[in-house]
Amino acid sequence: MKKLFLIAFSALAIQGYAAQTGMPAPAGADDVVVPDSTGFIFTDVKINPTTSVKDQNKSGTCWSFSATSFLEEDVMRRGGPELDLSEMYAVRNCYIDKAKKYIRTNGKSNFAAGGAALDVLYVADNYGIVPDDVYPGLNYGEDKHVHGELDAVLKAYLDAVLKNPNRKLSTAWLPGFVGILDAYLGPAPESFKVNGKTYTPQSYAKELGINGEDFISLTSYTHHPFYENFVIEIPDNWLWAESFNVPMEDMKAAVDNALENGFTVCWSADVSERGFQWKNGFALLPEQKTEADLEGTELSRWVKLSDADKANATYKIKGPVKERKITQENRQKTFDNYETTDDHGMVIVGYATDQEGNRYYKVKNSWNTNQVYNGYLYVSEPYFLEKTLSVLVNKDALPKDLKSKVK
Repeated sequence: MKKLFLIAFSALAIQGYAAQTGMPAPAGADDVVVPDSTGFIFTDVKINPTTSVKDQNKSGTCWSFSATSFLEEDVMRRGGPELDLSEMYAVRNCYIDKAKKYIRTNGKSNFAAGGAALDVLYVADNYGIVPDDVYPGLNYGEDKHVHGELDAVLKAYLDAVLKNPNRKLSTAWLPGFVGILDAYLGPAPESFKVNGKTYTPQSYAKELGINGEDFISLTSYTHHPFYENFVIEIPDNWLWAESFNVPMEDMKAAVDNALENGFTVCWSADVSERGFQWKNGFALLPEQKTEADLEGTELSRWVKLSDADKANATYKIKGPVKERKITQENRQKTFDNYETTDDHGMVIVGYATDQEGNRYYKVKNSWNTNQVYNGYLYVSEPYFLEKTLSVLVNKDALPKDLKSKVK
């Protein structure tokens, strides 16, 4: 058991970032908060084996970092080696197929840095997997991922193609697009060696036993029937991939069952709430305002504050607080009102309790380790229930009654 202490914090921590899937690590994340005994005391109860915390840095690729970590851990769970797989290989292949769809839909589909966990499985099934040292994706003079210029150049290129100045698309537009990716991320490897054995990306994925059919994405919304698949209507679901819709209690039960049986869970969630305190290592949905809050604002409605109010606000919590009671109805309402947004992907590796016995999920992030819990945070069950967009789990981790309902 490991007891950790969280500071009673003084200023607004890192939250309220731009609402996009795969948001980059926020500015100021290098300022480490020193734990303080006046705050939370978290005790890890069940933690499953996981690979090291990575750093997506200034790139909107958390969907790849989280799902790649999730696959690394699934290989470990099956007795395989601890791996460091390439996140940028999935990013590259998704950019290419995303570009094709963007052009075919005359610019009406989404083309941006964000994506979804299922994108990584899509790449694994169709293009394979490579180790990170084979394809680090750093071909542009940086030690860490910095995608601002790359993202802008790719979008501008496609928009120029869409204008169709030749009144007919040339055969060069796609090779030109791939050429930009080659310049920034590097050409895709056709073959490589691991421990003296030569692989292609496809044969390496097969060697690792990674098969997209072994996994399922679960979500929970009432605007579609339960126990059926549907496409979650969020911009970054460019692949139009389907998730299986279940009541939120079933979604939580699937996560709990997975953790108890040694599986990790890939988690897509809203992190724009004021209660998401990354720098201070936890995420909560407090029921009541504290005396330090802005007059007339609700903690769970941080996304509605102006930038000026966010800049001037403080948010002080000294230990556990009473949290909102989450229902299926208010979960749906926050999604429909854009109060639950598709922000970020992380990995749930286990669960813990605080000093009052409240239960939290322990979550691995991809914003480096310069933070109070070295790259991890504790997410309350109410926060999980309301702010989860979807979870990706191994089908073998599903409870028996839920597994029987999967079509």
